[in-house]
Amino acid sequence: MRCMRCDTEMTVARENFLYTASGLPNVTLMGVHVRRCATCGEFEVLIPRIEELHRTIARAVARKRGRLAPAEIRFLRQWLGWSGVDFAAHMGVTPETVSRWENGNLHMGGQAERLLRLMVATRDPVETYSLDLLKSIEEEEAASPFRLGVEADERGWHPVAA
Repeated sequence: MRCMRCDTEMTVARENFLYTASGLPNVTLMGVHVRRCATCGEFEVLIPRIEELHRTIARAVARKRGRLAPAEIRFLRQWLGWSGVDFAAHMGVTPETVSRWENGNLHMGGQAERLLRLMVATRDPVETYSLDLLKSIEEEEAASPFRLGVEADERGWHPVAA
């Protein structure tokens, strides 16, 4: 492979690489291939299966002991695929609160942190859970029991009108 900057042949070696592009300051990719140009100093890191890498990072951060740091909150929100406004709606807070969590001006409360960790731990495509549904839930409404019918077919159990 030739350097895109100076057209010199690049060397390839396995290295440990500090992965700051994740937005987290302390993630090291162990033994990844790195191409380096001895002439101009340009380098390229070969990162296989990046979606799997980010899922692994997100789940490790969600399982860590101790409180989440602001950069970790931002990383998890972005991994979930939400803007600050959408994340605020899912968490039941204002966008300003999310901004304060992510810039370190406000500590995320324990309940909010547990909710974020739970979302990361259980997330499959969240697109299936409509943000409009969350916005329609009013705290002042009286709770009423949910009637649900469930039936099985060859593909599994499915909710049906009760």
